Amino acid sequence: MGTTYKCCLIFKRRFRSRDAPPPDDVQSLFSVHTGGGPHMGSDGLRRYLDAAGHSDGALDDAEVERLLERIRLQGRGAGPRIPRLARPLLALDDFHRFLFSPELNPPMAKPQVYHDMTQPLSHYFIYTGHNSYLTGNQLSSDCSDVPIIKALERGVRVIELDMWPNSTKDDINILHGRTLTTPVSLLKCLRSIKEYAFVASPYPVIITLEDHLPSDLQEKVAKMVLDVFGSILYYPDTDNLREFPSPEVLKGRVLLSTKPPKEYLETKVGGSMKEGDAEAHLGKGAGDDAAWGKEVPDFQTEIQTAKKHDDDASEHHRDDDDDDDDDDEEQKMKPHIAPQYKHLITIRAGKPKGSLADALKSDPDKVRRLSLSEQQLAKAAEDHGTDIVRFTQRNMLRIYPKGTRVTSSNYNPFLGWVHGAQMVAFNMQGYGRSLWLMHGFYKANGGCGYVKKPDFLMQTEPEIFDPRKRQPVKKILKVKVYMGDGWRMDFKQTHFDQYSPPDFYTRVGIAGVPVDSVMKKTKAIEDNWVPVWEEEFSFPLTVPEIALLRVEVHEYDMSEKDDFAGQTVLPVSELLPGIRAVPLFDRKGNKLNNVKLLMRFEFE
Repeated sequence: MGTTYKCCLIFKRRFRSRDAPPPDDVQSLFSVHTGGGPHMGSDGLRRYLDAAGHSDGALDDAEVERLLERIRLQGRGAGPRIPRLARPLLALDDFHRFLFSPELNPPMAKPQVYHDMTQPLSHYFIYTGHNSYLTGNQLSSDCSDVPIIKALERGVRVIELDMWPNSTKDDINILHGRTLTTPVSLLKCLRSIKEYAFVASPYPVIITLEDHLPSDLQEKVAKMVLDVFGSILYYPDTDNLREFPSPEVLKGRVLLSTKPPKEYLETKVGGSMKEGDAEAHLGKGAGDDAAWGKEVPDFQTEIQTAKKHDDDASEHHRDDDDDDDDDDEEQKMKPHIAPQYKHLITIRAGKPKGSLADALKSDPDKVRRLSLSEQQLAKAAEDHGTDIVRFTQRNMLRIYPKGTRVTSSNYNPFLGWVHGAQMVAFNMQGYGRSLWLMHGFYKANGGCGYVKKPDFLMQTEPEIFDPRKRQPVKKILKVKVYMGDGWRMDFKQTHFDQYSPPDFYTRVGIAGVPVDSVMKKTKAIEDNWVPVWEEEFSFPLTVPEIALLRVEVHEYDMSEKDDFAGQTVLPVSELLPGIRAVPLFDRKGNKLNNVKLLMRFEFE
């Protein structure tokens, strides 16, 4: 039964480790496809696979036999086995283990790119990083190529580099300007980008550059970029693109995106930031719990908050593209512009000048990129929602975190996505629920880092999509949470509770537009490493095209904060109906070795 523990001679509790029997729904499914018999052969397995949409009728007899034998082998040592006959057979427990295997019965189809990849870049959401070189917080962490490599290995397609002169002003450093972040060389970053650009996806990598360089160093950047990337660097023959190329055309290519260069203004690297200032900015609550423990705010709430704080001081914090305050002075200086550097920029960028309405007007003769902070977007969404959607049909919109996110936290990405923003830039080195949403969203389309925008964001007739209007319910997703397992293998016996087995419960819900967003939870199952919940939830969806299914498991603690026990986020559009095994991930988005849930998905 387990080991008995005694505490102060007052009480004793046991660590139990017991397997749960197959749920009733699994038993019924097995019976249906065996005709009520005790064993399932290859014909029964084929019937199940076809009915559940596993095979689309594409598996031949030999493949079904191999799968059946693989299922049998997976269960060896897990209990009494059926004697090997001329043809292998599955018992109910074998079938249950098959359904509970994320490798054999995943919640999403096999990873493959299936979206149309031949449309202009502006037709896609693109997996985008912010300050990609930072290893931690925004004020005092090290700069390195390691987080860039990790982002590319995850499938991120947009890498951001902030370029500043080094101390002797004869080379280029990458660092977060006017902070205490330690620099890394541009050359090292570029070489790592080239080496890892296409390990996770063949589709283009875009390097967004925040440029704080004089013209002589801009020329050096141009030479460096050409030397490192050579023929894989894409840049157009013309200064003004009328339409962006497609991801398909740009396979295996690297692109640059930044504002056209201007004269460098003398600014001391590091500015006036001192170590005490960094500590004060980071303050309390900058630890793990602050980063992951907060619920993602509803973006309607963010809009209202932005209206109340129309000119937040954080907007003046040094951040992406935030050097436009110097534009007028720079223009007066009539700078010498490095022509080769300017020529290499494919996606030309800027921040709005004058009214936002003017900035959102499309030019029929050229396309461009506009950058807005998350707060600027929230304020703009109130009165210019359809203008933003129209702008993003041809042009690129990049959203970046507000300057007060010094702990490298993130924001609700859906405010950008529902307005068609292609580059919703996130601190990939951070972690927390917002980042879990980002990771989950880009599991779609084979995890290639490009997700085609739904048709409603591209339509002009009968009208431009208005994110403020409530849409009718398009479909209902029903989710049943049967059971979970694997914690006893991935965690120490005393990880969740010193004296007893854990009390697990599951949170399950939807992230999306405000009306669709909700979280519900199961009851807590006391003292069990293999909890059985058998609870079903129903989620009406008005915008299912971009909705995400959120799943979290926690361990209930009566006296302290509940313990985290795993999470995953899955695109609703990619879910396979039926009973599926759902693997869980840790706080940083890394897959846990054995932890998984058995769930069922149904659409109405």
